[in-house]
Amino acid sequence: MERIVITGIGALTPIGNTFIESWNAVMDGVSGIRTVTACDADDLPWNVAGEPQAFNEHTYLSEREIRILDPFVRYAVAASVMAAQDAGLMDPLEGKKAQISQKEFGDYVSEGAVIIGSSRGGIRTIEKALTQERKNQKNVGWFGVSPFLMPATTVGMASSYVAQRLNMRGYCLGISNACSSGANAIGEAYRLLRSGYSGPVLAGGADAAVCRLCLEGYGVSGALSKRTSDSASRPFAHSRDGFVLAEGACIMVLERHDCAANRGAVVYGEITGYGNTADAFHQTKPDAAGQARTMIKALQDASLVSKQVDYLNTHGTGTYLGDQVESEAIGMVYGEHASIIPASAIKSMTGHMLAASGAFEVATSLMSLKEGIIPPTINLSEQDHACAVNIVTEKMKRDLQTAVSHSFGFGGVNTVLVCKKL
Repeated sequence: MERIVITGIGALTPIGNTFIESWNAVMDGVSGIRTVTACDADDLPWNVAGEPQAFNEHTYLSEREIRILDPFVRYAVAASVMAAQDAGLMDPLEGKKAQISQKEFGDYVSEGAVIIGSSRGGIRTIEKALTQERKNQKNVGWFGVSPFLMPATTVGMASSYVAQRLNMRGYCLGISNACSSGANAIGEAYRLLRSGYSGPVLAGGADAAVCRLCLEGYGVSGALSKRTSDSASRPFAHSRDGFVLAEGACIMVLERHDCAANRGAVVYGEITGYGNTADAFHQTKPDAAGQARTMIKALQDASLVSKQVDYLNTHGTGTYLGDQVESEAIGMVYGEHASIIPASAIKSMTGHMLAASGAFEVATSLMSLKEGIIPPTINLSEQDHACAVNIVTEKMKRDLQTAVSHSFGFGGVNTVLVCKKL
């Protein structure tokens, strides 16, 4: 069986414009939650979010690309270029000028794959078409819609445009599996490589859903926090009242271990297990039994038992029911170990970036293993007694060999990935 490693990571988040910036902010317990700027939300009860700050898109994209591509695609391109450069597959030049190193890796990369997940796809472009363009172009009927509306908003455009940008002509797949889409993309990349695909595979998640439509949609469903401070995201806290919507992207380069070793690549760590199941239970309510089943499948795939897991990177969104159900599932799988094994909730800092969060949490799990540091969970002054999980509130040094990352979504879709220190 092929061993699958990660050799590059790129990220754009509310707490950093690169993966290393974001990782350092996670270690420092920095909140990326601020008053919404992407749209006018002053009259809404849900008016804070996690948005990338001072991100210079022109570093990675032309003016025309910025104009015709939805933000979620632009985020995916930027994170993919960063990941490819980090892996040593692209020349270390500015993103839009950087080229795949044709002399060394041209053929290898051109046959590579791209798998990117997104929960909401081009929803900001859809909203713009239905509101702003209508106001500016009265009495023009449907001809007021941009000719780029359809291609810009399809979920698969992130993966296909990244493939075009990096000249990767192999396997290409867009995944939309609610909030677990980014983690699913990594899991499917792992399966593809393990089945014998030569690689490399760029995989991860991207979403740009901070808009009126999503704020109102998630808000009226009861999923969003109504707090207005930078401490609004409170996973596992007694005072939690919902998640904080956020956006960004995280993409990583997965390769077969032998291919990475042959080209002398620096490795973050290894993916050793993947679980993917459906609750078959409810459209929005999570199910502890379904989540537990996914955890067990991932551990079995990694040939591990629960006591061998050193760290849990939880889904931890801050919704009342979601955190409680995830805690129940952890208890079902880990037993007495559930109150001992250290766990973090990264969304306490980033907010919920939808598909990007699942991928970013896998990336932070790999860095925890590599550096031997467990990141803190912020905004947790009083933990809910119904959430009997050992949530870490101060970063700590620890010798870690294995980490498990959870990602769950609407529709009862569950994804669990197991990471190992190399």
